[in-house]
Amino acid sequence: MSDTVRASGGQRIYLDKQSPDAYRALVRTAEAVRTTASEAGLDRILVELVNLRVSQLNGCASCLDVHTRAALRAGETTRRLGVLAAWRDTELFTPRERAALALAEATTHPSDAGAQERAYAEAREVLDDDALSAVIWVAIAINAFNRVSILSKHPVREG
Repeated sequence: MSDTVRASGGQRIYLDKQSPDAYRALVRTAEAVRTTASEAGLDRILVELVNLRVSQLNGCASCLDVHTRAALRAGETTRRLGVLAAWRDTELFTPRERAALALAEATTHPSDAGAQERAYAEAREVLDDDALSAVIWVAIAINAFNRVSILSKHPVREG
């Protein structure tokens, strides 16, 4: 069961199709993370903001497409989505959202120890332990899906 896509540098396999058991395990992990986030009191919009910001940082067009539509369905505005990449330069995001976005960025780029420490300290001010853990898990999960989609060259299709 091998699906491939023609890409620059040769053909790419769709990792989710080539190794379906591993992909299903990743989906189950994402389901557990969604439950964890919900139980920690993270609303769907906050979760989607984290998914989108991480996907922006990683340059994952497929995940950006999926999570933009999910954010809009959850009630997010096009205005806030339009400025998400520059969230630090606007007052459109709440302190809780700002803390989650900073923590998601630190999770995505953990090699910047200073930024990681600042993000964690800021998050501690507005997120309890459960919410803080849930945000990190959301960022970890979307980072994994970003890698699957980027390395598979999943397309963004019309419609």
